[in-house]
Amino acid sequence: MNVFELTGLLLTLTALFAWLNRRLIGLPSTVGVMLLALVFSLLALAAVPFGADVAGPAGDLVNAVEFNRTLLDGMLGALLFAGAMQVEAKKLFSERLVVGLLATLGLGLSTIIVGTLTWGVFIALDLGIAPIYAYLFGAIISPTDPVAVLAILRRAGVPKTLEIQFTGESLFNDAIAIVLFVALSEVADPNIAASLEPGYLIQLFSAEAIGGIGFGLVVGLAGFVLLRGIDDYKTEVLITLAMVIGGYAMASALHVSGPLAIITAGLLVGHHGRDKAMSEHTRDRVDTFWELIDEILNAVLFVLIGLEVLHISFSTNAIIAGLAAIPIILVARFVAVSVPITILRTRRSFTPHAIKILTWGGLRGGISVALALSLPESDARNLIVNMTYIAVIFSIGVQGLTISRVARLARTDDEAAASEKTA
Repeated sequence: MNVFELTGLLLTLTALFAWLNRRLIGLPSTVGVMLLALVFSLLALAAVPFGADVAGPAGDLVNAVEFNRTLLDGMLGALLFAGAMQVEAKKLFSERLVVGLLATLGLGLSTIIVGTLTWGVFIALDLGIAPIYAYLFGAIISPTDPVAVLAILRRAGVPKTLEIQFTGESLFNDAIAIVLFVALSEVADPNIAASLEPGYLIQLFSAEAIGGIGFGLVVGLAGFVLLRGIDDYKTEVLITLAMVIGGYAMASALHVSGPLAIITAGLLVGHHGRDKAMSEHTRDRVDTFWELIDEILNAVLFVLIGLEVLHISFSTNAIIAGLAAIPIILVARFVAVSVPITILRTRRSFTPHAIKILTWGGLRGGISVALALSLPESDARNLIVNMTYIAVIFSIGVQGLTISRVARLARTDDEAAASEKTA
């Protein structure tokens, strides 16, 4: 199957699932298409004993796509740029301390807590897996992906401030988690770990993060200059595409963080570029283009997550470990949110029930699955892939479908409390 045929089949499945969801189910689009793809995968597997080999061709499709490479080297840059373009930079800057602490301190706390408790699960199940893989799982599953519920949050009446915190955290902790994952992967590889010097991980993290932000500023400024020099929306859309694809590829070649570079460039163009380098007509066209790219890629991504079950071999111990990981991840998320907010409460106020909503709304998504699949083949890798997939499906399927209820309950509590005060 060539690239054209593969792309055509994948887009056809995505369009079909999106139509079925919109016509028959009415769930949020990303959640709906993922659940439909998951149901399709399970039905295909169930039909195999009856002679209907649908799972074989579908599994070949999943293998050909190479989920981890497709997301990390192809889709991620566009998704991050589209997300950054939609963020109001001034409001994000006003929430910089919250977003910064959630994406760094919160991510680190979550990784440590998940890693430590997961190591305990490994010991309890007598799996014989080295502790470093427990912490790798922590780095894989800690980044949040609230894209699937942002629309739900808006309909539930969540304040704009909380939306900004969700979006900003997800943009930056995805990028930082990838750097952390790379560092821990090198520690896990005995051939590399033996030659690592003290402080290497800090140096790697600093070079990737600082280098990525610096390179992103260069790409963003170059794009801004080019955009300001013309007024033709077709060419300006092409320039933003070149910034994303060319910038991400060049960042990888320079060994700096491509995600952080693209986020930085997207924020710069989304703020200065839209206001000072584009006419109103061009701004509308560019915004529409990237909103459409964001919707399409997210739909394809969540279909791939649903189909990925065809590619994963589950074992009893892996299922038990995955189910045990769900409460571990929620506890870690609660701590990761509570500590930064508690620290900052002495300086500012927060949206009522912010900790509850940020905890339950901290969904895991495609980044986690892609990182798990990028590990080299081993028993530890198979276990981590199983655990990650189970956690992601629970996160999207359960948390994603109930976050609006949590948000509404929190709002109802506030309104009731306000009524009692005025009574």
